[in-house]
Amino acid sequence: MKYGSGRSMVEVNIPTRAALFHAVGECFSRGTGFALATLNLDHLTKLPVDTAFANAYRAQDMVVADGRPIIWLAQLAGQTLELMPGSDLVIPLTELAAEMGMPVALMGSSDAALAGAQSALETRVPQVNIVLSHAPAYGFDPTGSEAAEICEILNASGARLCFIALGAPKQELFAAFARNRAPAVGFASIGAGLDFLSGHQVRAPKIMRVLALEWLWRALQSPRRMVPRYAKCFAILPRLALDAWCQR
Repeated sequence: MKYGSGRSMVEVNIPTRAALFHAVGECFSRGTGFALATLNLDHLTKLPVDTAFANAYRAQDMVVADGRPIIWLAQLAGQTLELMPGSDLVIPLTELAAEMGMPVALMGSSDAALAGAQSALETRVPQVNIVLSHAPAYGFDPTGSEAAEICEILNASGARLCFIALGAPKQELFAAFARNRAPAVGFASIGAGLDFLSGHQVRAPKIMRVLALEWLWRALQSPRRMVPRYAKCFAILPRLALDAWCQR
């Protein structure tokens, strides 16, 4: 399924969880890295106006559907996609890495959040080997000198899977930047996934997620930041719906 148009067009190229875990397992087995992005409506508002972000998305090896509207648009186009929010992928990807003996690294917004996430992961997946936990400095440039230093640290650590919880577009920009500088590492951009694990952010109750109301929960939790974001998302839906219909 393709979303957008022109240079900002993005394709969800991994339709199901089974396909995702097969692809990641193959990369682990071959000793090759990857970059995984989770597409949502917020990303689709940013892509047409941010060339660097669009370029970073084109550099991703795997793109999955994160958000009910992405799924509904695919259905409108006569296609089937499975919902795969980044936050829901953290534990199963960690389990796969542990099962295959792949060391894990964590990148996030603060040392406290990362410490909490590491503790939660080690409790949920006791066999996991977390070899690096790093919170970039404030004002982190995902394609600058600190990013290059982090790539060197990742290479030295032996990590094979790196969760990046820096938010869009920083996490996708860093994944694209690091993809060839740390070629044995798989980069998974997961948004607030580590903050949810650590308890630094509270995720919507399961019933709200089932009813596709997680956006409302987040808007109520942080209205000044989230309401303008969701307004932009709703504004682009008619055009995206027309594009999807044309793909039938």
